[in-house]
Amino acid sequence: MNERLRRRVLDKETAGALRMPDPTVGPVVSLVRRLAIALGALFATALIVWLSRAGYVDNNDDGSGISFLDALYYATVSLSTTGYGDIVPVTDATRLVTTVVITPLRLLFLIVLVGTTVELLTERSRQAYRISRWRSRVRDHTIVVGYGTKGRAAVDTLLGDGADPSEIVVVDTDRTQLDAASALGLITVNGNATRSSVLRVAGVPYASAIVIATNRDDTAVLVTLTARELAPRITIVVAVRESENVHLLRQSGANSVIVSAETAGRLLGVATTAPSVVEVIEDLLTPDAGFAISERPVEETEVGGSPRHLPDIVLGVVRNNELVRVDHSSVDALERGDRLLYVRRASPADEDD
Repeated sequence: MNERLRRRVLDKETAGALRMPDPTVGPVVSLVRRLAIALGALFATALIVWLSRAGYVDNNDDGSGISFLDALYYATVSLSTTGYGDIVPVTDATRLVTTVVITPLRLLFLIVLVGTTVELLTERSRQAYRISRWRSRVRDHTIVVGYGTKGRAAVDTLLGDGADPSEIVVVDTDRTQLDAASALGLITVNGNATRSSVLRVAGVPYASAIVIATNRDDTAVLVTLTARELAPRITIVVAVRESENVHLLRQSGANSVIVSAETAGRLLGVATTAPSVVEVIEDLLTPDAGFAISERPVEETEVGGSPRHLPDIVLGVVRNNELVRVDHSSVDALERGDRLLYVRRASPADEDD
């Protein structure tokens, strides 16, 4: 009973907040296509009637016979199933054409018009079904709170590393930002991430990681506290503006804290004397070009060996969830379960350069 009640509450919270990505074809394009199909069926019917006009009788004929305008009128009233009966087929051939050709066109015309209406009326139900299906299947996804400059860069990096767009959930209060995220195929949640209900809608209890890229440090602290309370084991990565707030984020439960202002300042300082260093750092941080920093498990053949003797450029070893520099004596011999932080080639095409 408690589980049922919890699901009902979550469904209520989800309504209007969570949105699945829109189809590739926009609503205007879809509507234009359907209108073109309907008009095509209408003019095809009019042309068929006009070409076989000798087999039709107009009860209101003034002696001029069936014109193309009469044929278009007949097609309109026939496809819309109005059928006033003033123009009717009288020969066997035209009746056969009406049965075999015009009737299917009438059905196509109705399907297009009724289908468009029904789709507009049932879009919310379809969206609710897709949300329910996503919630029942989503596991180990990544949540990005804030889709500003930092949030977009984080998403680009995730996608560059091979993450599926359906495995990334963006939480923001700006509808424009959410529309931009949805256009990339990302799941979006409209709401304030400091509220536990919003994070539950985003699936925080089932997520593997959450990236907090808000514009205010105090907001980042509140989101971190809320996320850690809902998901004790989730990996929390936070970007802050001021270094004095790092310890607050650490105490709130953040696994990694990145000081955006200081990092940018250091790069600016380095660029004044060694601009090439900045280029290399930017190259390493770009996952889809040049070189990139990555992490992988130690292979069985590498166990017992030194990370400094591997073909890869190893920067560090992650052992027991702690990063140890490659020159530390404790990682002279690799162990099973270790993970290597190394430099990999992100663009195979560069090998030919």
